[in-house]
Amino acid sequence: MSDPAVRTLVVGAGGFLGRAVRRASAERPRATAAGSDVVRSASVPWADEDAAVTALVDAIRTVRTPDAPWRIVWSAGTGVVATGAEVFEAEQRLIGRVLETVADDAAAPGTLFFASSAGAVYAGSADAPFDEGTDPHPLAPYGRAKLAAEARFRDWATTTSTRLLVGRFSNLYGPGANLGKAQGLVSQLALAHLEGRPSSIYVPTETTRDYLYIEDAASMVLDALDLVDEEPAGTAVTKIFASGQSATIAEVIATVEQAFGESLDVRDGADPSATFQGLDLRFASRVLAEVDDRTFTDFAEGVRRTVEALGRDRR
Repeated sequence: MSDPAVRTLVVGAGGFLGRAVRRASAERPRATAAGSDVVRSASVPWADEDAAVTALVDAIRTVRTPDAPWRIVWSAGTGVVATGAEVFEAEQRLIGRVLETVADDAAAPGTLFFASSAGAVYAGSADAPFDEGTDPHPLAPYGRAKLAAEARFRDWATTTSTRLLVGRFSNLYGPGANLGKAQGLVSQLALAHLEGRPSSIYVPTETTRDYLYIEDAASMVLDALDLVDEEPAGTAVTKIFASGQSATIAEVIATVEQAFGESLDVRDGADPSATFQGLDLRFASRVLAEVDDRTFTDFAEGVRRTVEALGRDRR
């Protein structure tokens, strides 16, 4: 008897990471005797909680059935470091309602992936580089919300005997970032320069981050899911997704300037959210080490691609 194709649902397929994961899945489908994997996305009216819950439940039930293995890639998320706690309370309520509704559905074994934030959950941790054994110490509601969501998905996975992969991501960058969010230093610097306005920096220029190119991140997610799929039902794995390529803000500015071939107008600014920012967020993952055995996109090359893509979009 042939193995059935895996059904995959990407929640947040219109976002930065979700779009990249869906694109990567289409580029390397896993063929089985029953056919290639089926990758779907959920169209969710996020502004209406009741409608969003209904849409998410319906989408999950299209892939999480008794007759075939399945994957859910939950890459949707709201807010940024400066976002207030009330926004995350609504997000937590939505996630809880969705998971509670589908918990008792009959389903074949499957794997759930949840995209979290390494920078948020380790913002106040000491002695970088951080790994999966480092105690999380969030400084902002954003980080606390990520940890709460991780716990909620972990509880659901235990209850439903679902394999769970929690991915804590370092700073993602590359073409296609959501420019409406006040995050993503590379894209925000490039966008400001293209629009002829100054950029404001709210933290010391020696502040250090790990930068992971978006296409590398999506490929790593799929590789990690392949490994976790082989684990027993109910297994929960937390992994940091990072490149090991760290740069200070001063180095990021210099690299963006190199890509443009001209200087940026960067000024000191002030913002209350600066107190939520860790000064040194370098990472060294120790979990699923096979996933990290790759050639990562060179930071200068990734910045160049990002700048070129933004330039094309502005024409």
